[in-house]
Amino acid sequence: MRTPYLSVVVPVYNEEAGLPALFARLYPALDALAVPYEVIFVNDGSRDRSAALLKDQFQARPDVTRVVLFNANYGQHLAIIAGFERVRGERIVTLDADLQNPPEEIGKLLAAMDGGADYVGGVRKQREDSWWRRTASRLMNRLREDITKIRMTDQGCMLRAYDRSIVDAVAASREVSTFIPALAYTFANHPTEVEVAHAERVAGESKYSLYRLIRLNFDLVTGFSLVPLQLFSMFGMVVSAGSLLTYLIVIIERLIISGWREGFATLWDRDILAFFLVGMLLFGLGLVGEYVGRIYQQVRARPRYTVAAILEREPETQAKVASRV
Repeated sequence: MRTPYLSVVVPVYNEEAGLPALFARLYPALDALAVPYEVIFVNDGSRDRSAALLKDQFQARPDVTRVVLFNANYGQHLAIIAGFERVRGERIVTLDADLQNPPEEIGKLLAAMDGGADYVGGVRKQREDSWWRRTASRLMNRLREDITKIRMTDQGCMLRAYDRSIVDAVAASREVSTFIPALAYTFANHPTEVEVAHAERVAGESKYSLYRLIRLNFDLVTGFSLVPLQLFSMFGMVVSAGSLLTYLIVIIERLIISGWREGFATLWDRDILAFFLVGMLLFGLGLVGEYVGRIYQQVRARPRYTVAAILEREPETQAKVASRV
């Protein structure tokens, strides 16, 4: 295996139905670039035949294919981290296995890097997703940008290109839970974006449910900013002052209208804004718990993932040295 110039990292989770189509399009698209490359598939604990298909593909193209097999499901972003820790190329591209981001678009990202960019984000030109996913994506993009100051037009597009120095920095961060495109952005000196095509899934279904999308954005917001805690603290002060003022107004109003004796008797019939304040209190506890949970995950210092097996051909340089010894 020659030292590759380009490394393509593809996380795979239960993509048995779509992998043959991915293989049929990915390798010709990379061959057409006329640069040495490698493809690193990371099987994220798939429960279907994805691992077997990846093994077959490795045997068919062992010169440019490497496969990392997790022993369990750890999530898309840790699968990408595992690929980042093993890349050999100077330029690294991440690609989803569902073919919604066509591999033929990789050349656009590399052309932008030729122009001086060290981080290239893909922006889906015409999204083939449901309306609620598009709406939720726009709202979360706006929220993330206001809170973290990380400028990404389309945070949900995984078709991105990174310089090797950025990938090494991301891999060295050792964060248990992170959002890779945002983390990589913080290390970039010359980020840019390009429009890329977007298509419907070839087969299978999306692994990101509404719950997982919400969890992802919680990780994004709490992982890159303390603004939510600060906003909640300021909001708590405003609500407390407002509640006290409202209560004083109600006391005066009841005492004047109802009289002193009846007014004092009815002051404690109900708590003003009680439900609202209790709801905000629970929200605040959950927000604090999110940060505490991240700290808890880090201090345990457990392995972020466990690799069951790696399929790869020994590099030629190492093989020659071994044969001489």
